[in-house]
Order: sequence, then C-alpha cells, then structure tokens
Amino acid sequence: MPALTKRAARRAIALGERPVTIDDVVAIGRNGARVTLAAAAKRRMKAARAVVERLAAGDRPVYGLNTGLGAGVDTRLSPAEMSAFQARVPVARAVGIGPRLATEEVRALMTARLVGLAQGGAGISPALAERIAAMLNQGVHPVVPSIASVGESDLAPCSHAMLPLIGAGEAELGGKVMGGAEAMRRAGIRPVPLGPKDGIALVSANAASLGLGAFALHDAAIVLRAQRAAMALSLEGFRGNLDPFDPRLARLRAAPGQAEAAAAVMALLKGGALLKPGAARRVQDPLSFRCFPSVHGAALAALASARAVLERELNSSGDNPAVLADDGDMVMTGNFDITALVLEFERLGQALAQNAILAAQRVAKMQSTHLSDLPRFLSPRGAMHAGLAGLMKVSAALESDIRHLAQPCSLLVMATADGVEDYATMAPRVVAKTRGIVEKLAVIAGIELMVAAQAVDLRKVTKLGTGTNRAYEWVRGRSKMVDEDRSLGAEMEKVGAAVLKGELREALK
Repeated sequence: MPALTKRAARRAIALGERPVTIDDVVAIGRNGARVTLAAAAKRRMKAARAVVERLAAGDRPVYGLNTGLGAGVDTRLSPAEMSAFQARVPVARAVGIGPRLATEEVRALMTARLVGLAQGGAGISPALAERIAAMLNQGVHPVVPSIASVGESDLAPCSHAMLPLIGAGEAELGGKVMGGAEAMRRAGIRPVPLGPKDGIALVSANAASLGLGAFALHDAAIVLRAQRAAMALSLEGFRGNLDPFDPRLARLRAAPGQAEAAAAVMALLKGGALLKPGAARRVQDPLSFRCFPSVHGAALAALASARAVLERELNSSGDNPAVLADDGDMVMTGNFDITALVLEFERLGQALAQNAILAAQRVAKMQSTHLSDLPRFLSPRGAMHAGLAGLMKVSAALESDIRHLAQPCSLLVMATADGVEDYATMAPRVVAKTRGIVEKLAVIAGIELMVAAQAVDLRKVTKLGTGTNRAYEWVRGRSKMVDEDRSLGAEMEKVGAAVLKGELREALK
C-alpha cells in the first residue's frame, strides 16, 4: 500500500458522480485516496444488470453472455454453463509474463476499470464493483505481470487483477505477497459468485493502458515544466537573446502552444538582468535556443490533446457486448478499440523527442567556448580538466534512446484468436514507451539545469529572474558547482529523479 499522508487517507473520490480526471487516478493510484461508488453509478449498474439477467434467461444469442468469446463465438452456452464459463474467463486469460506492475500501477489499473464499470455499460453485478472498491481501500493489490496485452482490451492484465475476486491468483497485502483468496480473507472482503457476463465485464477493458497512460501524461506535464525552467536558466547562463520569446511573434504565426511556451519562460526570467536592453551577447543564438517556443509548444499541444482523449476514454464504456439499459438491449461492439488514444501517445512521444534533441544540443552548446564565451566544458580549472564534458555524452545517449522509443510501434500486428482478432493497437506497449521517454527526458532536463547553473556561476550573473533564481537554488541544493573534476553520475540521477517526482515544480510555485 502506498504511504498515505493524513490528507490522502481522509480523502475519498466518488466514482460515477462526475467525470474522473487524470489527477484522480494519480490520487488513488499513487497517494492512496479512498474510493466510493456514487449513487448515480449504482443506479446505472443496477439498471444494466437487470437487462443482463433478463437476456440471460431468454433464447436470443448474445455474444459473451450465452456464447463463447473470440473464435469461440460459434459455441452456444446453456443456462447451466453460463456462470461456470464466466468464472473461467479471467482464469484462461491470465497469461501475463514478465516483470510485475508496481503497486501504484496495479491501483491505477483497478481504478480505471472501476470507473469504466461505473458508467453502466458493462452490466456487471453491482456487488462485484463494490468488491473492487474494497480491494483498493483495504490495500489488496493483485500481482499483475506486465506483458501479454496487444491493446484490443487489456485482457491479460485485467484478468490477473481480478483473480482474487474468485479466490485465485496472488495479491500483495501489507507488503506481503500471498494467495488471492488469503489476501481477500485477511482484508475482510467476502467473495461473490460470478453470474452471467460478470467474467467478461471484469476483464474486457483497456484499464491497464488507461491507468498507466494517466501516469504518463501526469508525469509528462511535470517534466515539460522542468524543461521550461531549464531553458530559462540556460538563457541566463548563455546570456541568450530573448527576441524569439517576444509575445508579438505569436500574432504573426500562431503555432500550437508557442505563445504559452514563450510566456512561461519569460515569466521565469522576470525581475532578472537578462530582460534589460543589450543584455544578450549575440544578435542570434543557435536554433536549439530560439526555436524553443515552437518546439516546446508542439509538445504542450500534444499533451493537452492526449489528456482530453484519455479522460474521455476513461469516462466511457468500451465493453463488448455493451448493455444499453435505456433500450433494454445488449449489442456487440468494437468500442474497445482505442486507436485514437494510441495515435495521441505516438504523437506525444515524437513531440517529446524533439524537445530532447533541442535540450541535448543546448547542453553541448553551453560547453563550447566559441559559442558561450565561457571556459571549455565549463571548467574553471582550464582545458586540462573535464568539467561537465561527460554530461554531454549522457544527454546524447539518452536523446538517442528517446528517438528510438519515439518510433511508432502500432503499425505492425499479428492476427490472434484463429484469425478473428486481426487488428490490434499495441496500446500497452505505446504507453510503456511513452513513459520511458518521459523518464529519460526528466534526466536530460536535470542535466541541462546542472549545466546552466554552472554557466551562471562562471558568468557571475548577479541578478537572476525570480523564477530562474528558484531553479538555480533548487539544483544547487542537489548538485554543487564543479570546481575540481568529480564523478557526476549519481548527481545526474538524483537531480533527474527529483525532477520526475515534481520537486522542482513545487520549488517553482
């Protein structure tokens, strides 16, 4: 169970009462906020369940209710077989392998599925939804391997996450891993037998992609803010030209996010000497400096678009079959397909890669004597010392990794289920690589902050902006000025990890 602050322990988020946000998923997944099911959600689930039970008692064939799944759609189930079949659904699809998801990731998955169930389109037994909420609140965290889903519903991870509900699988409780049945017993959560459609309702969702995707977007916003601080501090150390950040330029060409990015940097510089006329050293700086507003703006636009699509998907019902309670019907769907979201994440990854390229270039440019008018490698000891030269190699290695991860992985798929499932989005893999980009970009942002702070020290800047001074003090609290050469690997990791955790964001408030 995540360590709970007193504030988080008191807080409860009612699911199904209003649209759930990315911040809600983070609060539940990472901060241990409690969950409840709103009265409106309970009414929707109850109405949908009545439709399921009525159709289960009839003769009309309904996919996933009285037929098999996937290629087994041609197999009809008798009323006596329905409940046993639903219990087999999560067991047969719990085929995940590889590293297990972290506790916070499991909580995000379970949260995303519970939000989807609260929409009423799954037709699940309301008591089962209550049990999932109880698992979150009591800290029963199933063991969920990270590899198996191809993104047309995250069947395998959802199955592993729901096995304890039927007394199977494994779960962590109080820091110990035990059998799923034992964890539920110790937590005081009584089992509920699965009825018609319950098994498929538990697992037929993109909950892993949505839950972990929420983390990716939340963290991307934090890292992009750190990048703006790094850019502003680099301008201070480089004594860069601020003309490209002039708000009048956005009126000439309103590129997405350009005005926002430029304004954020200028706000950090407010109160500093760099804003005075004639403070810049050069008439025009390298592209990695002056193209920041448009390149960073593109990432801000991509992030905003991805956030809107993910939150819309999170608050929707992608179940197959879908229960239309108002019409008293169930309909086979393709609503589980999240191609639109995957394309947003591919776009975001590429936008972040462009920012990584610029940042790595700035790290190099600031250490170039003929461009910065500072000692080579920013060493106050002269050319025989390494100074910060090694940081260029690390940022270049990370930037290369990011460019590799930014390549699309959603275009080539293999058919599964006897050729019936002949398309897939690879959503979990796309989300995973986007998170990898964000994590590496956080370290590059930290490296740029370290380099910029060194340049500020060597330049002997006397009047930093209010925001850039806070950024400078923050990085100097974790990495002192380099005088004599020293190993900087641990410091780079420390600063990068602090960036990702949002510590710089807090310092800039």
